[in-house]
Amino acid sequence: QVQLVESGGGSVQAGGSLRLSCVASGSIFSIIIMSWYRQAPGKQRELVAAINSGGRTNYADSVKGRFTISRDNAKNTMYLQMNSLKDEDTAVYYCNALLNAGTPSWGQGTQVTVSS
Repeated sequence: QVQLVESGGGSVQAGGSLRLSCVASGSIFSIIIMSWYRQAPGKQRELVAAINSGGRTNYADSVKGRFTISRDNAKNTMYLQMNSLKDEDTAVYYCNALLNAGTPSWGQGTQVTVSS
């Protein structure tokens, strides 16, 4: 089992920046890929960015060039640096860990609100 706790959400004006953090605990050795997802009101949850144990990253087209995913293995923490935020980035952001066995783990989510 892996437990995930997100932080760093908040309200910001369009064009601003936020950095989200996700701290993992428990069986962290079983984590293969860590990801950020988001869910806006009335929409399906969507993948924002992912990073594997080797540091390879993947981004949704809508955030490429604006968001950066990273991880600090020594701190068991994953980050999402979000720059040039837009109204459409408003959503609840969730941390996800894909494990080498069992079901993926999810955090409780953190709200990001962007206003113009």
